[in-house]
Amino acid sequence: MTEHVIKWSYSGLKEYVNCPRQYHETRVLKKHQKEPTKQMLYGTEVHKALEDYVGEGKPLLPNYQRFKKQVDALAQIEGEKLTEFEMALGVDKKPCAWDNHWVRGIADLVIKNGDTAYIVDYKTGSNKYPDLKQLQLMALMVFAHFPEIKVAKTALLFVVHEHFVPRDFKRENEEKLWADFQPDLERLKLSFKTDKWQENPTPLCRWCPVKECQFHKE
Repeated sequence: MTEHVIKWSYSGLKEYVNCPRQYHETRVLKKHQKEPTKQMLYGTEVHKALEDYVGEGKPLLPNYQRFKKQVDALAQIEGEKLTEFEMALGVDKKPCAWDNHWVRGIADLVIKNGDTAYIVDYKTGSNKYPDLKQLQLMALMVFAHFPEIKVAKTALLFVVHEHFVPRDFKRENEEKLWADFQPDLERLKLSFKTDKWQENPTPLCRWCPVKECQFHKE
């Protein structure tokens, strides 16, 4: 029997860790869809506005002018700028077609300058619990796409809170950086193999679209 090759993204893996059942019903069976909240729609609008401003020089609308100072600092960094940059890797961790992926993700902004890449992910939500592991995956994917890059200077930019959370990664540590994802990927692989998708009750249950779950709360 051919071993099941999982396809994953950082958001999908995070959702699985939070609740395997929700992941299975929304991403595998596709029985449920998450309805976009006002916060999600706002985040999408801000991402598009910042992408157009940094990538194409389109003026920011008046209601996004308060973010101008922050993104101007990024726009002034020298180098080739790639906005909403799609990256996909095969199981060999080499670049592949987007729909043929083992893992894939989109970087809000990548700036290439010599052997250094600057990678920024815009956030419009709370800055209380910054998730730096997302930056780790983005750095690894940039290393795979651009062999000349030796250092990835990454950051989460919480634009609403004007909070910049940086973290640097080096190509020489690639093996260890990939290994950090292995335990969760092994768990995901085991769920596919055994077809067991355990519920994991958390405070997030009230927003879960799987309403038939015993732990769902309105």
